[in-house]
Amino acid sequence: MPRQHFDKLDITILNALCENARTPYLEIAREYGVSGAAVHQRVQRLMASNVIAGSHCVIAPSTLGYHLVAYVGITTKPGTGFDELIDELSSIPEITECHVVTGRYDIIVKLHARNNEDLLDLMQNKLRKLPIANTETMVSFRESFNRHLPIENDR
Repeated sequence: MPRQHFDKLDITILNALCENARTPYLEIAREYGVSGAAVHQRVQRLMASNVIAGSHCVIAPSTLGYHLVAYVGITTKPGTGFDELIDELSSIPEITECHVVTGRYDIIVKLHARNNEDLLDLMQNKLRKLPIANTETMVSFRESFNRHLPIENDR
């Protein structure tokens, strides 16, 4: 997909929605001095062109009892099909992200556990059953930041 170019209204809309996806279109329109319909049409165009890929609700994992976040680097057993392993990994609800990567590992996953014992159980009773040669687990003490890419045009 070629790089998108945005005018000032597009950038205003995208930044407002990245800050809070529930921002009313009329509020964005007032800020920029255009009609709510103009903002709505722009959002529809941005969605149709896959610039906006969706919006979602983010639930704090700790409110569900998940207080531990870990990243697991996975090296597959020789001959293992990535698609098959990824399907198996996707069946583990505690795994929320899965990336095929270059370098030391074949795959890196992000998983949530309730505590250390829960993490140990996940590793021994769920991951160990999969066609994995070895893993390296990195526990996250905290997320320092999480942000979207800057929205700007080429200079």
